[in-house]
Amino acid sequence: MHRIGYVLTEGFQALALASQSVFEFANLVAGESFYAVENYSAVGGETRASLGLTVGTHGLDANSEADTWIFAGVVHPLARPTPAAELAFARQISPRARRIAAICTGAFVLAEAGLLSGRRATTHWAYAHDMQKLYPDIHVEEDRIYIVDGAVWTSAGMTAGLDLALAMVEKDLGAEVARSVAHRLVMHQRRSGGQSQHSELLDLAPKSDRIQRALDFARKNLHLPLTVEDLAEAVNLSPRQFSRVFTAETGQSPAKAIEGLRLEAARLMIEQSRHQLDVVARETGFRDRRHMREAFMRGFGLPPQAVRREVRERG
Repeated sequence: MHRIGYVLTEGFQALALASQSVFEFANLVAGESFYAVENYSAVGGETRASLGLTVGTHGLDANSEADTWIFAGVVHPLARPTPAAELAFARQISPRARRIAAICTGAFVLAEAGLLSGRRATTHWAYAHDMQKLYPDIHVEEDRIYIVDGAVWTSAGMTAGLDLALAMVEKDLGAEVARSVAHRLVMHQRRSGGQSQHSELLDLAPKSDRIQRALDFARKNLHLPLTVEDLAEAVNLSPRQFSRVFTAETGQSPAKAIEGLRLEAARLMIEQSRHQLDVVARETGFRDRRHMREAFMRGFGLPPQAVRREVRERG
């Protein structure tokens, strides 16, 4: 039996507990009680979540044992100190645990305990820059769903904890069990650890309806050249005025934003279809397969073939 201990602190985000359902359904799919899940806190007893839910927990001490420890996050990780007992426990169990993980801002606990030093890690995008500034010896990758570096696992937002838990199930019980669990939980798709935390459209966040309409037009017509003139005409602005307003509202040039939309669409096609890469390039507006590869290297640091290979390896 694989024991999993969730470490909760006062004010934890209740959504972190949703990832426990992944292990519950893994037991159902596997037809055995492979996982046993327990909740812990520094002092034990009732621990209150940020919205008032209380959860019974065991107290952490030298005799607390689990194969995998998962530290839950809080809403404002910079506004409250981590309990000393929690930090001491994280350092204590690090050498003997099979895995140590953090969901969302729970990564700050591992960082403060020194367990992320010299490692790659991620956390919620809103706090990634803060983590990098506070802990410069950590290689923070803000645009990742989850990261596995040796025995240490970190995830982005709370829902990314589901992806992280599912990846653990796949590692422990295989791809077929993980697929069945994802299907039973009605998870839209299993996201790879390298996938972006948020969509390109949300990241651009234009302030006016006019620029939003231009982006919507672009997203629906990625197979077209989409010049500045095309976008400006779609929203009844001159090219010069459009470029100025677009950059002021999104912080990006139209050309860079369109490439980002093309990249996102191409990645999703590669992950969710069996189209040849030449077809993907054409449908998403790249000049050719080589042009798409160059954009992937700039945007993701890996070629389209590597993205497809990762999807195939994950089943």
